[in-house]
Amino acid sequence: MAHIGTDINLAKYWLTAGNVVGMPTETVYGLAGNAFNDDAVLRIFQVKNRPHFDPLIVHADSLAKIAQFVTDFPRQARQLAEAFWPGPLTLLLPKTAAISDLVTSGLDTVAVRIPQHPLALRLLAALDFPLAAPSANPFGYISPTSAAHVAAQLGAQIPYILDGGQSAVGIESTIVGFVSGQAVVYRLGGTSVEALESVVGKVQVHTHSTSNPAAPGMLKSHYSPRKPLFLSNLATAQANWGSLTFSSVLANVPMAHQRILSPTQSYTEAAKHLFGYLRQLDDLPIEAIYAELLPEEYLGRAINDRLRRAAADH
Repeated sequence: MAHIGTDINLAKYWLTAGNVVGMPTETVYGLAGNAFNDDAVLRIFQVKNRPHFDPLIVHADSLAKIAQFVTDFPRQARQLAEAFWPGPLTLLLPKTAAISDLVTSGLDTVAVRIPQHPLALRLLAALDFPLAAPSANPFGYISPTSAAHVAAQLGAQIPYILDGGQSAVGIESTIVGFVSGQAVVYRLGGTSVEALESVVGKVQVHTHSTSNPAAPGMLKSHYSPRKPLFLSNLATAQANWGSLTFSSVLANVPMAHQRILSPTQSYTEAAKHLFGYLRQLDDLPIEAIYAELLPEEYLGRAINDRLRRAAADH
């Protein structure tokens, strides 16, 4: 079983040896391995049972390090990096040969970001290689926002989990690429479309799912609990169901079976609670989970994206 702790040197030891570890970020916990080591990258796919056509995000602690494995940094990309890094934003940039096709699923672009978490930044600064790090959960399941979540799902397969407390943002990073000088959002996430547009003007949103994704997190079915999740009229909910609402309390569902993302209708609070509450509902003695969508604005868009993908098979 994985040891959980805050020892940067121990995490560095395992990563340098070619193993993978659980790593905190401000978005969700990642399953990290040396992005320059194909054996370590293969181990990430193996532990997660992740399909090899779904590319990984590469993490570093500085623009200087990222510049070592990308060939171009467009003006809009640099503007967004200056505005939002460190933070929940990932940029798709053309890669050098230092990043193998295994990391990018054969694409000529690599997804890169600088996370906004003190332990993650200390770990990345201590390494002479970047870290490939998708979410630290079995592929397709709810993303982890605590070390305990990682241990419960992957603890038997990895040696160490660096414990950075509860993830502050709670949903994955926004992924932005660039096509003919236009910024394109490929995954909605912790940096809102409104925030992006305040820096670079109008952006395109291109997040529809595909079996051959251009970026991580684009598959139709993802982030799913084990119990069926439905997006439905919550007025029809029954006592043996669970409910996930933005701010409302339902009269026909026991309070023990209800999770309210934010009584004050804060999108930031709702995002932080989303995956943890889905896990709690998944562990309850209920038949199904019924969820309501949030207003399509700010982080509500990203939360709705996760809920739609979680409900895609139902």
